Amino acid sequence: MEDQLTDDEKKLLLKLARQAIESSVGGTEVVALDLTKMPKRLQEKGATFVTLTIHGGLRGCIGALEAYLPLAEDVREHAIAAASQDYRFPAVRPDELTKIKIEISRLTTPVDVEYSDAADLLNRLRPGIDGVILQDGAHRATFLPQVWEKLPDASVFLSYLCNKMGASENLWRWKKIRVRTYQVEEFHE
Repeated sequence: MEDQLTDDEKKLLLKLARQAIESSVGGTEVVALDLTKMPKRLQEKGATFVTLTIHGGLRGCIGALEAYLPLAEDVREHAIAAASQDYRFPAVRPDELTKIKIEISRLTTPVDVEYSDAADLLNRLRPGIDGVILQDGAHRATFLPQVWEKLPDASVFLSYLCNKMGASENLWRWKKIRVRTYQVEEFHE
């Protein structure tokens, strides 16, 4: 990914995410940001996913595929959502806050993958590099590039992603669906 964030910008985003989660879980108001006091890059629109883990296990993950908020606001919004709105988990409890680790994935703009058939699609994906978005009509799902660590086989990766989308795991094999890829700049506490 070009245009990497500085270490200070990454630390600030992690701090903002942590503060937003702690305020939200603690039931206190999340203080509005004064974007004019933020580094310029954090004022620009950006798309992120915020992943929460406890002892290496997933505890919540929410994000956006398209940039629509300033990067600093996007991180805060998705940090709160990961802690309270991921349908796979109950809301984070106050006693879990010290155990939670935060990971932020800053996304590039997704690009369409042009492919002729299932075999061609497999050849165009870059395991460990590409995040993948599958879309069939109104149904859509994504896996961040980090998911390749658990699902290194591209055909298995796509099958699980079809399941996540609510479709047959073999949909990608027999129907040409919309496929987009993106890359991330990932950093964590």
